[in-house]
Order: sequence, then C-alpha cells, then structure tokens
Amino acid sequence: MSGLKFSDTIVAAISLVLVALVLDPFFLVAFGSVSQGSTSDALSGVVSFLVASLIVGYVFALGIQKESRVRAIGVIVVLSAFTYTTFSTIWMANAFAYPWNRDFVNSMFNRTAWTDYDLNAYAALTVSLQAIICVVISFIGLYVGSMLRKPSANRLLESEAKS
Repeated sequence: MSGLKFSDTIVAAISLVLVALVLDPFFLVAFGSVSQGSTSDALSGVVSFLVASLIVGYVFALGIQKESRVRAIGVIVVLSAFTYTTFSTIWMANAFAYPWNRDFVNSMFNRTAWTDYDLNAYAALTVSLQAIICVVISFIGLYVGSMLRKPSANRLLESEAKS
C-alpha cells in the first residue's frame, strides 16, 4: 500500500501554487472593493492559498489518505512554499518589477535614508513572512480538503490492485 509518489507530490505542490496564482486576481478584485491598499492584497493572497489548497487537497485526497496524512501534507506544503518563495524572489529581483516595488515601498514608508541593501532586506523579510503564512494556510487547507473526500471501498481496492 503505497501513498503519494514523489512525482505526484511535485505535481500537487506546483498545482497548489499555480491555482493560487490564478485565483489571486479574482480575489483581489473581490476584496479590492471592500478594502483599500495592501490589506486587500494580503487578504486576497491568504484566501487564494486557502481555496487552492482545499482544491488540491480534495483532488489528491486518495493518495494523501493512503499515506500518513500529516507527512504527505507536510511534503506538499514544504515543496509549495519553496516554489512560491522562489517565484516571489524572482519577482522581487526582476528588473521590470524593481521600480514598481521601490515605488510601493516608498508610498508605505518615509524611507529617505534607506539604501538598496535596506530595500532588499525588506523584500527578503516580506517573502519570508509570506512563506510562513503560505505554509500555515496551505497545511490547513490541504488537511481539510483531504478530509472532504471520503475514500470509497472500490477506489481503495482498485488502487491496491494497481500497486
């Protein structure tokens, strides 16, 4: 009785990040009318990761249930946090996004004495905090999503016969 293969885990982690990135603009528009500024950005990010992890948890529920649930979800969460952190770091370091990020930080803080090192440290802190939030929200969503789908006896017998 084998659980998720490593390839399934990678597909689940990348699916989680991609679904969250696809859902984020929709929630940004929905929450943008309710609140202004960075509050709607943060809220849309959290809700999009929660919904994406519920979807991925439901889709990969059979593989998660066959293995130790906490271990399987933990591996998916760590890989998705690594993928999201890599994506965010590339976005922060992108030459086209750098002026937008600099203007965004300038609008939030009076940073006349900030150097580029300070701006990069702020970006690294922001990405780290986002990764921590991503881990917590994704773990909760994957756990609940995998609980929503109950394995039927036929599917368990078919999956055992294949392996």
